[in-house]
Amino acid sequence: MERKRLAAECRGILCEIEEDKPEVGAYLYVFMPDGTQYDYLQNTILDCQEFALEEFEIPLNCWQTAPSVII
Repeated sequence: MERKRLAAECRGILCEIEEDKPEVGAYLYVFMPDGTQYDYLQNTILDCQEFALEEFEIPLNCWQTAPSVII
């Protein structure tokens, strides 16, 4: 089973989204320039992107496909 991954970097903030099983959702990982890290569970990849936009001002057009995880 292949899981989608996305990555974005803006203003020194690195974000990654990793899809989990459909019944679980998707994880948003945020790595701040000062070394602080956050992780959030959302229902969908789009929910993760919108959350990153609202909370960390990561524009939707910054997201790029990252190598997927095969399980």
